Amino acid sequence: MSKVTIQQLQKMKAEKEKISMITAYDYPTARFVDKAGIEIILVGDSLAMTVMGLDSTVPVTMEEMIHHTKAVVRGVENSMVIGDLPFGSYNQSKEQAIANATRLMKEGGCDAVKLEGGVEMAEITKAIVNAGIPVMGHIGLTPQTISKLGGFKVQGKGAQEAEKLLKSALTLQEAGIFSIVLECVPEEVGRLITEKLSIPTIGIGGGRYCDGQVLVFHDTLGLFEKFLPKFVKRYRNLGEEIVKALEEYKQEVKEEKFPGPEHVFGGVTEEELKRLY
Repeated sequence: MSKVTIQQLQKMKAEKEKISMITAYDYPTARFVDKAGIEIILVGDSLAMTVMGLDSTVPVTMEEMIHHTKAVVRGVENSMVIGDLPFGSYNQSKEQAIANATRLMKEGGCDAVKLEGGVEMAEITKAIVNAGIPVMGHIGLTPQTISKLGGFKVQGKGAQEAEKLLKSALTLQEAGIFSIVLECVPEEVGRLITEKLSIPTIGIGGGRYCDGQVLVFHDTLGLFEKFLPKFVKRYRNLGEEIVKALEEYKQEVKEEKFPGPEHVFGGVTEEELKRLY
């Protein structure tokens, strides 16, 4: 398998081959995802909650996103790596957006960036694309503006709201994005947008008809306990296994079963030891 490209993703949409995408936030996780053959890794600002223990994605800084993106890139050979632009890093001006997107690409080493927002972000998105930086869009439920949306609710219910989402998707496509995330939208809205766009759609709670799917690594493997969204399928519960392993380790330390003879070093004879006592 060679490095995944935008052109390959476009071909996958055309041939109706589904695209897999998942988050990663550090080197070892990125290695696992890359070995699994996942096409896209998102260094998501969801690391605020899954890695940093924060209540939302809002507090994450550019420096923190660059730090994690660099670690992920070191672990990847084939997957496309997309870095999330954090809240407040791109919404003040085109100049600010281009500068921070450039930093994430140059310092972080990612292949593309992602930003949230619909029609209102079109001009800023176009400016970033025109600066030579590939952009993935993100509409529907946008976690960075969750307070504005009134909480974690499905977006695009009803004809009027669905039309707004479609307009945003088409406007962002015109602005030059190469793909778009559809989060928490009715399945038929996800299907409509997917059929109307010439670029790949990636669903997260966007239904079965999107061109691809994305999930958060920690949700998928049972490593995050605070909440589990409806759209998540938990493929393993590694959290329970980790706790069991650590409990076993603790017990063996208490019972003096660990370390065993195979875990210790020699190199000093009894005769030499006597001189030290």
